[in-house]
Amino acid sequence: MRCGMMHCTLATALCLAAPLLLAQEVGLAGIMGNKALLMLNGQPPRAVPVGAVLEGVRVVAVQGDQVLVEIDGKKRPLRVGQHAVGRSEASAEQILLTADQQGHFYTNGTVNGRTQRFLVDTGATMIFLGANDARRLGLNFEQGQKGWTQTANGQVVTSKVQLDTVRIGGVTLHQVDAVIHQTDMPIALLGMSFLSRMEIRQDGQTMTMKKRF
Repeated sequence: MRCGMMHCTLATALCLAAPLLLAQEVGLAGIMGNKALLMLNGQPPRAVPVGAVLEGVRVVAVQGDQVLVEIDGKKRPLRVGQHAVGRSEASAEQILLTADQQGHFYTNGTVNGRTQRFLVDTGATMIFLGANDARRLGLNFEQGQKGWTQTANGQVVTSKVQLDTVRIGGVTLHQVDAVIHQTDMPIALLGMSFLSRMEIRQDGQTMTMKKRF
């Protein structure tokens, strides 16, 4: 088993899947140059440059202390701390992520119905979970298939398990292999046991994933 880190920049992609109307709450957390720090449905802020689209919300312009966004086909001006609610088109089986300043892609999801934050990592053969995350998710290290993996700090004892469900955005996969570390990890890795079942498009600072099977 291999655990790596993906260092690349990725962006705007179009998905041809049938659209689904979803409620969308957009908040403005701040402005960094020509980027708006948007909060979607209570998620942590993400930096979105002018012209980019994040989960159906387009940043049209940054004008001084105000950001103009387009949601549900309507343009809405936002100042820091303000929110707008609309309905936007998104695919029920599509995930759209925007890279952070270091080019990493983070996402919130659920494992067996419990909230989990991930770093998307194409260098990880499976989903990797640290000991604390595994305990919080109700996973038993002792019940899995024992093995080991090589990390920057040397070899670590691991336990291979199967997750009943992993949900990211509108995508839910069943029976997904995962590896639990005997020690803690800074963040869980969303590896190839999930990603190999997705069609992934990369362009600039955006990653679009569509469920294949």
